[in-house]
Amino acid sequence: MSSDSKVREECGVFGVFGVAAAARTTYLGLHALQHRGQESSGMVAGDGAQWRRRVGMGLVDQVYDEDIVNDLAGDVAIGHNRYSTSGTSTLDNAQPVVIGDGAETVALCHNGNLLRRAWLAPALPAATSDTRLLAEAVRTLPRDGNWPEHAANLLGRVEGAFSLLLLHRRALYAVRDPHGFRPLVLGRLDSGWVVASESCAFDLVGARVEREVEPGELVCITDTGVESRSIGMAAPSPCVFEWIYFSRPDSVVFGRSVGEVRVALGRELAREAPVDADCVVPVPDSGNFAALGFAQESALPLVHGLIRNHYVGRTFIEPEQGARDFKARIKYNVYAPQISGRRVVLVDDSLVRGTTMRTLALMLRDAGARAVHLRVSAPPLRHECFFGVDIPDERLLIAVGREAPQIAHLLGVDSVGYLSLAATMRAAQPEGALCHGCFSGTYPVAVRASE
Repeated sequence: MSSDSKVREECGVFGVFGVAAAARTTYLGLHALQHRGQESSGMVAGDGAQWRRRVGMGLVDQVYDEDIVNDLAGDVAIGHNRYSTSGTSTLDNAQPVVIGDGAETVALCHNGNLLRRAWLAPALPAATSDTRLLAEAVRTLPRDGNWPEHAANLLGRVEGAFSLLLLHRRALYAVRDPHGFRPLVLGRLDSGWVVASESCAFDLVGARVEREVEPGELVCITDTGVESRSIGMAAPSPCVFEWIYFSRPDSVVFGRSVGEVRVALGRELAREAPVDADCVVPVPDSGNFAALGFAQESALPLVHGLIRNHYVGRTFIEPEQGARDFKARIKYNVYAPQISGRRVVLVDDSLVRGTTMRTLALMLRDAGARAVHLRVSAPPLRHECFFGVDIPDERLLIAVGREAPQIAHLLGVDSVGYLSLAATMRAAQPEGALCHGCFSGTYPVAVRASE
């Protein structure tokens, strides 16, 4: 996905129960999930009787240091990396959210986006973040021995996408909405338990995958073990964009290797949109695996013609060519020896507004490319997402109202080829249905703008 995109990376959640120095393990897990959110990071840790919270704006390494992690004592913790899809980008909306005090303290972090949410906390402003609304609704639950059942009943009424981690008393709850839009994985570490948005986080902390939290399942982890209960039944509809873009390629998501799915998408793309060219160039890093599949299927060499600067942050300097053009040029540079005199197939995972892609095409031509053909390993983005993907106004999407030749003209490339929805489904090989509403306009549930 080119950097001009307004499709925001999803949030990442990580939880630990019954592991000494749980905050340290959570810190590492959040590192592994940094790709899912770079706006803010937060953590709550404790032992069930006392909880400590730390949140801050920025990357994991900017929010925590050795002293902070050591101060977050206890063998239970949850953490969150955020990139907002609802609520403003402020410290007030950083997660986990903590409400209550003493034994009835509740901490909650959330990945997803809710629909028809005003009933959760009618007294709060409509712009309040989904997580805050959920936390306020949880606050009203009866404080008795049936608290897990009360929580399950409440969450069963919530509409939309949510993968949640929740702390109450000495218990860690992991919950996934009945459609299973967003991933959540359960694992073991020594004698304790871990939960994460993606399995790649387990590799870093030395945990082993037990299973996915099922759609519509509430998992309750306590000192006596793991209990499961249902919050409701629905046809599972995981988000296909998790495989296309969100998740790390070394994760297993919805039962399939993300990297393998992306290679398969690239192979399908080469079959559906072949091109007479000399080499395949990925847009790093999002296009790497799809470009590999395209190169393998088309028997073209894969070359690293674009070099990405991974250390780009905000800059106060805006050169004369304008901010968007500058952002592309500061993030990418062309390795001219691989490009000069060659016909290039440029492969990316998706195309949103196209502003960065126009700059990349110009940079490749300036480096001597004889032709630039763009291939996208996903269908055209033409519709809003209601389940956690922050897509801009549909009128800003380059594919709305335009076909491939018009898009190619706007981007300054020789041709554009997208993957069909049917081929996307073949590559993903899902066991059931997937949510592909941002491509098709067809959603697994009735949708309208959130209140």
